Amino acid sequence: MLSLTVKRMRRSRHRAVATFDDADELFVLPRPLRRAVRFLVSLGSGRISIPAHTGTVSAVAFLAATGFYGMSLGGHTQTVAQATTTAVGFAIEDVKVSGNDQTSEIEILQLLGLDGTTSLVALDVDAARKKIATLPWVENVEVRKVYPRTVEVKLRERQAYAIWQHGSELSLIEKNGSVIAPLRDNKFAALPLFVGRDAETAAASVVDEFAQWPDIRSRIKAFVRIAGRRWDVYLDNGIVVKLPEDNVQQAMAQLSKMNRQNDLLQRDIAAVDLRLEDRTTIELTPDAAIRRQAAVDNRTKALTKAGQST
Repeated sequence: MLSLTVKRMRRSRHRAVATFDDADELFVLPRPLRRAVRFLVSLGSGRISIPAHTGTVSAVAFLAATGFYGMSLGGHTQTVAQATTTAVGFAIEDVKVSGNDQTSEIEILQLLGLDGTTSLVALDVDAARKKIATLPWVENVEVRKVYPRTVEVKLRERQAYAIWQHGSELSLIEKNGSVIAPLRDNKFAALPLFVGRDAETAAASVVDEFAQWPDIRSRIKAFVRIAGRRWDVYLDNGIVVKLPEDNVQQAMAQLSKMNRQNDLLQRDIAAVDLRLEDRTTIELTPDAAIRRQAAVDNRTKALTKAGQST
């Protein structure tokens, strides 16, 4: 880089003229170097004082930065942070779970992965929430840190509406037909049973159809879906009510009327067929059919004997 020499110029009303004169010339540094040179000169002359222990602090900071960089490259940052915060009193000692009825607290603790030395500071609540949300009964979950040593887990669980039998499997379902979990015990035995393909998705609509017929609804044990179009309803005494594909309300009104007038559903019958609008067909049980046939035969004999005697 070239250095320029300029002559000191006298102030006048006329225009200043720069000349290259060996006498009375000054050396001018390039602009980027001037500040650095001034700092070095001031440092050397003692006009700038350096605080005590600056070198020590700088060395420690450099080593710490190097250590953190090495931990980051090796993937040990989380481990070191957890060990450090646990040592100073942030180890998780209490987990408070609320809103759980069907979800076990043990399942939640296992998903949190607590081992007695887990640090509250290092706990990833978003990851914990996502893990707990995978449990079958959990509809919504909130995980919160309560310093210094507590984790709060608040659940909202799904509600079992009915039991769905598909093949040989039994599952608990919500009102919208979503499967919650397999049925494992008799805790939900009082729930209505829906059987067949697509029965789970149509469950809520058919139950609503029986809302205004509580005397019959209370006796229903199972709804069986037939060909994905209509329902057979099984009562608690074994009678099967065959409903039509359409006009279920009309069919139920007819059934309720017959039951009030003749105690139809208390009789020894096997089925009530309501599929045809203009007629109702009653199917007897085998024993009732035998008794009825015997009664018919006796009546025929009696009529025959009476005819012969006359």
